[in-house]
Amino acid sequence: MLGFIHDNHKMLSDAEQEEYKAFNCGLCLELRSLVGVKGRMLLNCDMTFLIILLTGLYDLPLEEQRFLCPGHPGKKQLAYVNDATRYVARMNLLLEYHRLQDATKDGSNLSKRTLAKSYRKAYEAICAEYPEKVAAVEELIRKMQDAAARREENMDVVAGYMGSMLSEFFLWKRDERQKNLSDMGYYLGKFIYTMSAYANLEEDTKRAAYNPLLLKKNCNPECYEVFCRQALSSMVAECAKSFDCLQMVSYEEMLRKILYADAWKTE
Repeated sequence: MLGFIHDNHKMLSDAEQEEYKAFNCGLCLELRSLVGVKGRMLLNCDMTFLIILLTGLYDLPLEEQRFLCPGHPGKKQLAYVNDATRYVARMNLLLEYHRLQDATKDGSNLSKRTLAKSYRKAYEAICAEYPEKVAAVEELIRKMQDAAARREENMDVVAGYMGSMLSEFFLWKRDERQKNLSDMGYYLGKFIYTMSAYANLEEDTKRAAYNPLLLKKNCNPECYEVFCRQALSSMVAECAKSFDCLQMVSYEEMLRKILYADAWKTE
């Protein structure tokens, strides 16, 4: 469901592209330290965005690491790692573990069940380190599953659960920044859920899978596209409004380009 924020290579300068890549590589390294080489499969740009945001907001020092990447052989890659990287990687794994659990709850898909089992030890360590966040996330996942089971028709309700989940992830620390961080995560999460439903509508229709946008399209097909674009634009605007209230120390321009440029893919 994650993965709808994209680094815009046309808008980022060469130096910003290199920095973005180093943050992304840092997340990859941290995921690999948690679950081995398969951690590379968990990478997504939403989590990289959060690392850069927390790093720039809290002015975190960076540990530079040079490493050999199986995906880019022949030259050592640069990775940025810090406390935000370590935190976000664990939230990334927490979400992925539950995604796999949900995908295999009917006992099917042996490969995903095996993968979830291989994440179990790391997941239990996350539960011990972040018990309150794990409890909050698991409750929100349960609500999302219940909504899908009853075929909840109110898009705002279901998207709000995802928004609350991302809000939890953004709240790394409880301080004077928490209101704006929470709001930013909330609207980003709503955007991600809505964008996922929008992108997957055709496939979900074929599979008769739950998608709250399907009813909206069936009831008023002429206004469907306008509704989706207005809803998505509104969520991005609210997310950006909260970002503007944060007092960033660094990386503000890079993050602003990602938020305001056509890095939000709605096509």
